[in-house]
Amino acid sequence: MATILPAPAEPTCPECVALGDTWVHLRVCQTCGQVGCCDSSKNKHATRHFHATQHPVVVSAEPGEQWAWCYADNQLAHY
Repeated sequence: MATILPAPAEPTCPECVALGDTWVHLRVCQTCGQVGCCDSSKNKHATRHFHATQHPVVVSAEPGEQWAWCYADNQLAHY
């Protein structure tokens, strides 16, 4: 079983902070640990990160949520 990269201690989307924007929910890239905002957020940084890097799997950084999304396979998995 793979180890899940954890949510950040400081729950922010660094790219949104740099832009002075807000976000709805956060996702954590399971390849490199990059934190990005979800597709319900204006900037969709998690999806942009996938398109830029091809890192396929993110997990929710929201408390109480335990799921992963694979962009490459369009698949949701609960853990």
